[in-house]
Amino acid sequence: MEQGQIEAIQKYEATQFKNGLFTKTDQWISEEMPLTVYLNGKETTTMLCSPVDQKYLIIGFLVSEGMIQQLEDIKELTINEEDGLVYVEADLVERKATDGYLRRCLTTCCGRGRAGFYFANDHQTTRYIDSAVRFQAADILKCAATLLDEVSATHSKTYGVHSGAVVERGNLIVYSEDIGRHNIFDKLYGKCLEQNLTMDDKMIVFSGRISSEILIKVSKMGFPCVIAKSVPTTLALGLAKDLGITIIGRVRNDSFYIYTHPERVVF
Repeated sequence: MEQGQIEAIQKYEATQFKNGLFTKTDQWISEEMPLTVYLNGKETTTMLCSPVDQKYLIIGFLVSEGMIQQLEDIKELTINEEDGLVYVEADLVERKATDGYLRRCLTTCCGRGRAGFYFANDHQTTRYIDSAVRFQAADILKCAATLLDEVSATHSKTYGVHSGAVVERGNLIVYSEDIGRHNIFDKLYGKCLEQNLTMDDKMIVFSGRISSEILIKVSKMGFPCVIAKSVPTTLALGLAKDLGITIIGRVRNDSFYIYTHPERVVF
């Protein structure tokens, strides 16, 4: 796995107040940039992101939103980093998904009575995770500690980005970081697609909290388990139960909480 590299940061002069004194000091600040995506000449979306791993962000976004079905559909991907523009030429573009992006759609999850999906594309691309894989408790503790304490170099420098990784038997094999929580998962998905990794036998570990949007991203990617430093939301828990995803949260040095589908975690 590529180790956490300190990228996309700048020094900024700030004034610190401490022990009754004001002091000028330089602080490391995370960079942020807008990235506008044109798909076959049509402006599709503008996302705010860290200026690193943009290629994987775009790949993961287009596939997870159902605008293209697979990585091989992309024929050309050009990034103009100076102007914040991305041009993608692709075969078999799903016009319905492109036109329906961010279109509100209230519907139920997996045929249940609970309202689950708020956008049309989520309803079309989210899937139930039917995986009999089992994960070791020790591996969960190990991967969370590795991500938070060792790998996320930019976070430890600025405290201004989220970080996430794909985990196989306790080892972090694919890593990403970004100012945006959602961007983390698109970047990881893009890297998994490029490396042709299977996802139904691996976990994702994440530095933030699990909201419903994050849980839906995990479902689209096909991961059966997501681990978070913080707590999940109620809507995320409801979706996880219906979609077959194990949520693990509040991970500390020697403890964590299993909120859904605990049968996947063994000691």
